[in-house]
Amino acid sequence: MTKTKTAAMIGGGVIGGGWAARFLLNGWDVRIFDPDPEAQRKIGEVLGNARHALPMLYDYAMPAEGALTFHETVAETVAGADWIQESVPERLDIKHKVYAEIQGACDAAAIIGSSTSGYKPSELQEGAARPGQIMVCHPFNPVYLLPLIEVVATDASDTATVDRAAEMLTAVGLYPLRVRKEIDAHIADRFLEAVWREALWLVKDGIATTEEIDNAIRYGFGIRWAQMGLFETYRVAGGEAGMKHFIDQFGPCLKWPWTKLMDVPELTDELAQMIADQSDAQSGHLTIRQLERKRDGNLIAMMRALKQQGNASGRLLNEHEKTMRPTLEAGVPMLSLRRTIPVDWTDVNGHMNEGRYGQIFSDASEEVMAYVGADDAYIAGGMSYFTVETTIRYLAETHAGEAVEIYSRVTEGKGKKLRCVHEMRRASDGEVMATCDQFMLHVSLETRRTCEPSPDVAARVEALAAAHQGADT
Repeated sequence: MTKTKTAAMIGGGVIGGGWAARFLLNGWDVRIFDPDPEAQRKIGEVLGNARHALPMLYDYAMPAEGALTFHETVAETVAGADWIQESVPERLDIKHKVYAEIQGACDAAAIIGSSTSGYKPSELQEGAARPGQIMVCHPFNPVYLLPLIEVVATDASDTATVDRAAEMLTAVGLYPLRVRKEIDAHIADRFLEAVWREALWLVKDGIATTEEIDNAIRYGFGIRWAQMGLFETYRVAGGEAGMKHFIDQFGPCLKWPWTKLMDVPELTDELAQMIADQSDAQSGHLTIRQLERKRDGNLIAMMRALKQQGNASGRLLNEHEKTMRPTLEAGVPMLSLRRTIPVDWTDVNGHMNEGRYGQIFSDASEEVMAYVGADDAYIAGGMSYFTVETTIRYLAETHAGEAVEIYSRVTEGKGKKLRCVHEMRRASDGEVMATCDQFMLHVSLETRRTCEPSPDVAARVEALAAAHQGADT
């Protein structure tokens, strides 16, 4: 039996809580140290959002949650931990003090990652007992949804340790971006700082409000960046002539006084209040928790769209999801699928729409097909089962964020025929939400006509049907 890994969180604010959720929902035990008397409440609220959001990214159920515990000392928190994440305030003296406490109690083989957005790893390692154990692992909020982690090491870092850190991050669905050379603020925050500087000038000079600037991003280049980044976007902008043509055409613009990136407006009380007032007018009618739910829903819908296309963050989700695909076990009925209903499967009323019932039952049938040998390799070989008739009964409303289970029986399995009867049950109480009777015929994908399945598949289908029918009598 595989030993459950343990992650220790030193600091449990928005970022530390997000780290805790990412590990916990991927099956790790998580320990937390945070002297804030409100830490358990605050982290509980972050976990509530994460439990609602993260499972909706995947088409399979996530692993069972690990155990979450809160501890009184750093030493107790980190003892025996595999991963230790420091998310304390951005003061070097505080971080050095914390590292001394951590390294005095943790295993020498443990990874110590820092969530710092600005400090270089060489600065973090100063005076440490084991400098190579400490590295920058800078996340992006919300950590439980956004996959990017900037991993920055130094010459004191052992390559094998950094490789092991990257493997652990990948295993919980994150993308470790290995930064080649240490630099203040790493990579992504340097872009954010540049955009932020320019935005401050636009507000100060009365050219745009906070909402207008946000609209310029979310209705324009923000969507392009989400799926194609910066350089690939400009490569496309160069047309058939490509990137060189784009640079030749637009490069001279860099000499024009379009931006004030090397200059920053003084953040006077007047400017700060102007920005605060505009921000209140823009979204002050929503609480922070409501804004977080809105943000999470938008991110899930966008990332699932990219998942369907197998691109950008969607490609990462597909790779991580493969590790969640369960192995079906013979049973009557068979538990063929467990998953959470995502936000992009619902109508404006918040209920799962009719077409998605067909999809979830089809997905369950594909798991049954894989069980009898008609799996991805079989389909790639030119044969599969094709649905010719489906009857669905809708018995109860299904909402975004609900965990459901599909139980399946094979009621006919002779020759070219395969009939599955499914029940979709709410995981929390077993209530039957919908049923489906799905009749399929075996086909050749080349001729698009029915044909006999391979002998192995035919035998397994017939045996499964006999077992399930026998259980009914």
